[in-house]
Amino acid sequence: MSDQHDSHAYWRATLGLLTKVLIIWAVVSYGAGILFADWLNTIHLGGYPLGFWFAQQGSIYVFIALIFWYRKKMGEIDRRFNVHEE
Repeated sequence: MSDQHDSHAYWRATLGLLTKVLIIWAVVSYGAGILFADWLNTIHLGGYPLGFWFAQQGSIYVFIALIFWYRKKMGEIDRRFNVHEE
């Protein structure tokens, strides 16, 4: 019974992390590039408006960082539930 309880807790932790990743992804891709673009365009980065920068390349940097953050957090979850690989 404890294995089933642990698998439910593991799945809940995994889905919680996935939810956070998808929210960040949506805010960066849709929010920074479209919804908040006018406000972000008041700030300049490298001579370009920040909203334009996010729409063109900034979001890619965030997505790459998100991949590494997800890998780190998923490793922590795996170790906490003792399902990690050696």
